[in-house]
Amino acid sequence: MSRSPGRKQENHKISRELFVLTYGALVAQLCKDYEKDEDVNIYLDRMGYGIGVRLIDDFLARSAVKKCRSYSETADMIAQVAFKMYLGVTPSVSCRSAAGNEFSLILDKNPLVDFVEELPAERPSLCYCNLLCGVIRGALEMVHLAAEVTFLQDRLKGDAVTEIGITFLRKPEDRKQKK
Repeated sequence: MSRSPGRKQENHKISRELFVLTYGALVAQLCKDYEKDEDVNIYLDRMGYGIGVRLIDDFLARSAVKKCRSYSETADMIAQVAFKMYLGVTPSVSCRSAAGNEFSLILDKNPLVDFVEELPAERPSLCYCNLLCGVIRGALEMVHLAAEVTFLQDRLKGDAVTEIGITFLRKPEDRKQKK
């Protein structure tokens, strides 16, 4: 039996929609379970971290990427390969520091919020997509890159763009000395 060429793409879209709706239900349930936004944010980050720790093996196997030589290469790899592979979007990357260890991933479109219009008024400090920060942090730690990952701007909170900040915690020289 043959499949039409468009069928795989259609299944991918359905799977993405199901994921986004399921994620929304998860966040809604967490908001019911936890009174404080900070508790929900921490839970989403921890959950994302666990996903990132496991996802890195799949990423390395499927992408066949070579070792990154710098933090900027790593940030580009996250944006151009990982985000495209798993979320179907390619954020732009900008360096935020002269030291070259702080980067921003700027998403014009965040697929996790496809069905979200705005955050509830009683949840002003909720970081709805904090799962992404945990995923990035967990994956980076598995390749021995300690990083702090946070949302700097969020369209759901009225900002012009969605921006994720990545700060690598070791200096590039520290990585070279350990070899």
